[in-house]
Amino acid sequence: MSNNHAPEPPAGLLERSLRLFAPVGDREGLTSLLLLANVFLVLMAYYFIKPVREGWLSVSDIGGLSKLEVKAYSAFAQSLLLVLVLPLYAALATRLPRRALITRVGGVFTILLTVFWLLQPDLLIPVNPFVGVAFYLYVGIFGVTLVAQFWSFAADMYGEGRGERLFPLVAIGASAGATVGAWAGETLIKSRLVDAADLVLLAAVPLVLALWLARLADRRGPSGQPSQATETRWAQPAAPGAESGYDLIVRHRYLGGIALMTLVFNWVVANGDNILFAAVQEALAGQHAEALGTAGYAALINTATTAFYGDLYFWVNLLGLLLQAFVVSRLVAIGGVPAVLLVTPIVSLVAYFSMALSPLVSVLKTMKIAENATNYSLNNTARHMLWLPTTKTMLYKAKPTVDTLFVRIGDGLAAVTVLLGTRIFHLETVQYFQLNVVIVCLWVLLAFYLMRENRRWAERAVASPLAAAGGNTA
Repeated sequence: MSNNHAPEPPAGLLERSLRLFAPVGDREGLTSLLLLANVFLVLMAYYFIKPVREGWLSVSDIGGLSKLEVKAYSAFAQSLLLVLVLPLYAALATRLPRRALITRVGGVFTILLTVFWLLQPDLLIPVNPFVGVAFYLYVGIFGVTLVAQFWSFAADMYGEGRGERLFPLVAIGASAGATVGAWAGETLIKSRLVDAADLVLLAAVPLVLALWLARLADRRGPSGQPSQATETRWAQPAAPGAESGYDLIVRHRYLGGIALMTLVFNWVVANGDNILFAAVQEALAGQHAEALGTAGYAALINTATTAFYGDLYFWVNLLGLLLQAFVVSRLVAIGGVPAVLLVTPIVSLVAYFSMALSPLVSVLKTMKIAENATNYSLNNTARHMLWLPTTKTMLYKAKPTVDTLFVRIGDGLAAVTVLLGTRIFHLETVQYFQLNVVIVCLWVLLAFYLMRENRRWAERAVASPLAAAGGNTA
């Protein structure tokens, strides 16, 4: 492991205050807060639009397909779209410095928010199911791409030593942004101050602020006094080298292991999400059966679905925030990456056993809150820390590939699970959860493998820091 774990005294008031959450060193506090605020705003924007996605999809009826199938197949389509998008992103990373890369990619997503707001149901055009599916694809790619890009930037800026100490602090911003975004969106909808679709336009505000903070943090550097190496990085391409993210993942067993684990746990989580969505739609249809066939039925289901998921995401993110603020850094201090890498699959095992025993909507909701909260805090922090011993090119090419494409391939496998389970094997809800228990066992095995490989890569980074920073390909 890196020898840069202990903070550097003396530290100012800000640093001493932040040590409640992580071992912050001298002059590291302000940049850490800038990065925390950056990811806070990105996740706030995402959770403005995420419940809208579910509501919009709930009224996107495509003939012959159930609600469950529309959601699952839309998730699979995201992985196909990412196959086309990722080479373009890699080409930009090869040409542009990291600051310009962040600004341009974020700018495109901001413009598309306005476009989708204009295309909302019954504003300029009537309800169009394919626009709803397109928005679902956009939101999924928004969430994985901008978050992956942020963590690549943070790992590039900090390096392994600072990153292992400060990532748990910075990640509080992700949990807090998701919590505030879910709460604010739900509150605005319930207050009737805005329509659900207006959250799409409002999301552009935190996103633009996040892009500005990223540029400010890049100019400042990790401690407010940019080193020569930091100033050199300002002019360099974000990801030097001609190798693609796919090449790097295939060539390095460690990266391949991260990719496979990412795929497996997203398969598990997406399976649970898909079944929950179907259960919610069935329950809402029963609650509002008297309104079926009326002019306002679609709007009623849309609003009820959005409210349900707004509440779900609020509790997921509140619990995730508490875990991130007070548990993650302490687990890292005690046991490093392994300590936080194993928690989520264990929680998932307990959750899916419980769901299989009692597949009621209330039980499903409670177990998904527990699973997703640990996923968004402990597991996400562990996954980002796995990349700290890797190279710049791996951070900007392989990591976005893993955090976008392999995430969505996991979603795609969940869609295939729905297809086979619904159309061929006619699985009951309980059997889906039993299947998830089996897949979680594979997740645990991969976590043990990555614990060993991470230790090996970290030791090599200590032995050869210049190779780790520049272009180690072993």
